[in-house]
Amino acid sequence: MCLPARSRAPATNLISLTRLTLKAFCPISTNTIHSLIKACAHLDHLKQVHAQLLTHGLHHYLPSLLSTTTLSYLSFGLLDFAFLLFRSIPNPSTYLWNILMRSCATHARFHHSLHLYSNLLSSGLRPGKFTFPFALKSCAALADLQLGRQLHHHVICFGCADDLFVGAALVDMYSKCGDVDDARLVFDKMSKRDLVSWTSMISGYAHNGCSTETLEFFGLMQQSDVKSNRVSLLSALLACGHLGALRRGECFHCYVIKTGLEPDILVATAVVDMYAKCGSLDLARLVFELADEKDVVCWSAMIASYGYHGLGKDAIAVFDQMVEARVKPNHATFTSLLSACSHSGLLEEGERYFHSMNDTFGVEPKLSHYACMVDILGRAGKLYEAQVLIEHMPMDPDSSLWGSLLGACQIYGDLDLAERIADRIFELNTNHSGYYVLLSNIYAAKSRWSDVERVRKLMVGRKVSKVQGFSMIELDNKVYKFGVGDRTHPLSSEIHSFLQEMLAEMKQLGYVPLMEFALHDAEDETKEAALPYHS
Repeated sequence: MCLPARSRAPATNLISLTRLTLKAFCPISTNTIHSLIKACAHLDHLKQVHAQLLTHGLHHYLPSLLSTTTLSYLSFGLLDFAFLLFRSIPNPSTYLWNILMRSCATHARFHHSLHLYSNLLSSGLRPGKFTFPFALKSCAALADLQLGRQLHHHVICFGCADDLFVGAALVDMYSKCGDVDDARLVFDKMSKRDLVSWTSMISGYAHNGCSTETLEFFGLMQQSDVKSNRVSLLSALLACGHLGALRRGECFHCYVIKTGLEPDILVATAVVDMYAKCGSLDLARLVFELADEKDVVCWSAMIASYGYHGLGKDAIAVFDQMVEARVKPNHATFTSLLSACSHSGLLEEGERYFHSMNDTFGVEPKLSHYACMVDILGRAGKLYEAQVLIEHMPMDPDSSLWGSLLGACQIYGDLDLAERIADRIFELNTNHSGYYVLLSNIYAAKSRWSDVERVRKLMVGRKVSKVQGFSMIELDNKVYKFGVGDRTHPLSSEIHSFLQEMLAEMKQLGYVPLMEFALHDAEDETKEAALPYHS
């Protein structure tokens, strides 16, 4: 007797057949009972069949039924039921261990998945090429680089380093743990590479802020005749936005249209974000308007796009359209909206939308929303109100929140408050050089040079180093990066000569360099000569 898996037979017929079989009105066949379990199209059916097996004690005589029942519970997503049965199985196979690990990873129970891997090793079984991808996926989700390195060692020890899927999982793990260099080493050692491994490397570069490498690697993938997919295109569009590489972004948009991915709302949203960050707001709005069935992410991206350009009222108009379209805003929506209000100096509107989050839309403000409100109040000169808001937040403020208020103190020259805030920031043991520089600039604006020197010594004592700034520009479809006084470009002499010509013209139009924060121990001529070569 044989039944097809997931049969749609009525529940009453299925259970009656189970009872008939188990009461031995027809011969008991292991294959028949396995088929009965697999034929359960609904959870209730499975539970009733399972109950009959328990009633007749067949699990004791046919242990293999435990494995089949365990797998069936996993197929319904009932991991706890499956674990109870799994613990009763004598000597479970590696296959069953792998399926349990996969289910845990799929349902975001990453610690459970890694615990299963540890128990698998303790049981004396050897993990194989089907084991490691699930363990590495869980490790990547937890961003546990140390454990990831241990798993990589196991991959080598158990002879799975040459497997294509294991290699791709290693690349993904290292990338999500923030180690793109080791991800690249693994990728370069792979004897075979497929779309998944290429995509893992490209997305790894993109999400670790290595935008130039993302685009370079995308080009290498195309040269290798590997066809890009949605994930790799999303990464490329993200990189173009970060670099402000409009021409490259336009090329990728054309490719999106050519490959028929334009209706994909996730891709359309990425295109909107790319155009906005590259300064082409009209194209961003056009793509947004042409998108079908806009979701909350797409609406939020358009709101953020106007916010990037200081067009707060346009951002509010899009938000109002979103509400009229019966799309419920989420936390990201309000972060974009409040940020737009901040960049446009819309104090009253910002306060109104902040209070409406919970009252009207049922969205509990998070740290990012309080940060936006502090910025809004700080830009409006309401430093005391911003301080009170921070001190009465329902969560502990971080250094970035205090740092936002410190920046406002610089704008409005409030030295006393700046010193109190700086003490709060330094109590958090932050190594972010920007806060020290802000405080130093506030002292410099007041000609408190001894305090400027004290802050510098404090940075040295705490081993806080200032990260060198840099700028980027796109010319002839290529992005160039340069830093302070950079002379690495082969045409640097011509570039500096042209810069001097521009400065001369700027001075004729009334440009006066702001030198109060720079090089207090240097002569004015030295200051003025150094400032134009800052990034």
